[in-house]
Amino acid sequence: MAPSAAISRAGIVMLIALAIPIGLYALGFQFLGIGNPEFQARFARLPLAAAAHVVGGGIALLIGGFQFVARFRVAAPHWHRWLGRIYLLLVLAGGLGGAILAFQATGGLVARVGFFLLAVLWLWSGTAAYRAIRRRDVVTHRKWMMRNYALTFAAVTLRMELGLIGALGYEFEVAYPVVAWLAWVPNLVLVEWWLLARRPAP
Repeated sequence: MAPSAAISRAGIVMLIALAIPIGLYALGFQFLGIGNPEFQARFARLPLAAAAHVVGGGIALLIGGFQFVARFRVAAPHWHRWLGRIYLLLVLAGGLGGAILAFQATGGLVARVGFFLLAVLWLWSGTAAYRAIRRRDVVTHRKWMMRNYALTFAAVTLRMELGLIGALGYEFEVAYPVVAWLAWVPNLVLVEWWLLARRPAP
């Protein structure tokens, strides 16, 4: 196995391993009432938007990483296509719910703009991925799906960063507006770097 292929496989395994507990936490938040009571109360004010965002985003996070497993795509292309359709429908629900919830996000205007822009880009990249595969442009489709899952994965990086910032002694009210941007912008930058690094030399 080439070193780059080994690194890619290890990266996918790590993504899936990190995504599973956060995806399950999202479902527990929605259906079992676990998590921060303040967020539970805030989300209860907009129950449909909250359910769409939490359940859509949580399940998308759980299944999205498996779409990048090459062996699965080759061995079960039919299931790959159907799982992709389900994933994009979940992103649609999660993105629309997130855009609505962004207007009441904790952290003031900075956090609200950050989360709203995340929702818009999440929906936009999902639409671009869908349009690319509809015209059978597989290469472009995969690039947009990488960008889209990077935004889905913001649910993971947000919680990791909140934990780190909290461990450094910063208050939640200070950290949250920063994390509203830091949770997803570096994810996109990393994907773009990866795509540029793998581009064939002219």
